[in-house]
Amino acid sequence: MGLSEELARYIKQTSYEDLPEEVVAFTKLCILDYFSSAFAGANKAPVQMIAEMIREMGGEEQATLVTGGKNSVVNAAFVNGAASHIVELDDIHKASIIHAATVVIPAAFAVAEWKQLSGKDLITAVVVGYEVCYRIGEAVSPSHYYYWHNTATCGTFGSTAAASKLLQLTEEQITHALGNAGSQAAGLWEFIEDGANTKQLHTGKAAMNGVISSLLAEKGFTGAQNILEGERGFFRAMTEDYDVAKITDFLGTTFKIMENSFKIHASCRHTHHAMDMMMDLSKERHLQGRDIDCITVKTYQVALNITNNDNPSTIYASKFSLQYCTALALFTGKGGLDCFHEHALWDEEIRQVMKKVKVEVDPEMDKAYPEKWGAKVEVKLTNGEVITKQADFPKGDPENPVTQNDLVEKFMELVSDIPQSKRQSLATNLLSIEKLESVDELFEVEALNH
Repeated sequence: MGLSEELARYIKQTSYEDLPEEVVAFTKLCILDYFSSAFAGANKAPVQMIAEMIREMGGEEQATLVTGGKNSVVNAAFVNGAASHIVELDDIHKASIIHAATVVIPAAFAVAEWKQLSGKDLITAVVVGYEVCYRIGEAVSPSHYYYWHNTATCGTFGSTAAASKLLQLTEEQITHALGNAGSQAAGLWEFIEDGANTKQLHTGKAAMNGVISSLLAEKGFTGAQNILEGERGFFRAMTEDYDVAKITDFLGTTFKIMENSFKIHASCRHTHHAMDMMMDLSKERHLQGRDIDCITVKTYQVALNITNNDNPSTIYASKFSLQYCTALALFTGKGGLDCFHEHALWDEEIRQVMKKVKVEVDPEMDKAYPEKWGAKVEVKLTNGEVITKQADFPKGDPENPVTQNDLVEKFMELVSDIPQSKRQSLATNLLSIEKLESVDELFEVEALNH
């Protein structure tokens, strides 16, 4: 049996009744957290451009857009997938380096609303979507991540799994859907060099392509049956080494979604370990720029590959600068969405301290990655004192968890454009979504339209 066939069997056979209570509860937190980021990103310029483009192209009013109104299932997945990734606050899985919510959940919601499926159906689809993309991401990481954005590439398989589950495809159809998903799996990191809008295209298309692959399979459209392990398949084309066992070991007996991490800082996850420690230091000591001689951040190589930028010139670039985020967290004591703005970007004191931040690889932390996303920070003061802090797990990891209340507060903050009463109602409905006979009931709440 090929890997796609094994995954297809898992997708087809998994039912809501197979999910332990804690998995259901955790999945609802992932769904709530998805909407936090999606609403926060809905009014951003790149997302508005995508929404404008799909409106111009037209489409049946089948599923709700977080930007307002309705469009086709495919276009809803596209817009809602793009919206949920732009503010850098969506969830993350350490081992696979994937933000699953931004690709799996918009695809699942679009199909579930269109087909008037239940909250339980939706939850089940989200669980299998996370499982599939996380396993594929683990199989190709970390080498795949150097050129390829795992959320876009591996995430396409996750959105396909979720959509296929909701469309009740046969195992054979799911295998074909995964085959065509693999041929559409794309997303190069080059956009990060100049801060291009492409990152939103990555997640929007990954969600959209999962829906397309599943809808075509439903009609009998075939796809490569060995898209992962084939001689000219995903593994050989897109990674220096891969581990097939990551796909199959304990498939159907564990729930990868429980390994999910939540973000509380509005920047690249590879900056969060240092930000956590700088925020702690900010609470402990009231340091000024003149007090700092130098700051050394020691971490794993991948973090430097993505965030070693000692002179960010845009707000977006600042979120991918370990040097800037370290200085920002030290002098503001915060890292939320409202911290990343033009005034902070060009703040003289933050800029001066940023120039004193050195980043380097720590061999032990590099060896522990991606199981641990750790860092050590050494702050040398002008009086000769050295302050050292170390962390293996950023806040929001399963080993350093946030609470449901934390995520509700995050939701209420990020969807602040919606009136307070409607925000609370929407949060309550999302956290009890398994009770809905049809998820389109959720979208009857006018709060979804700005």
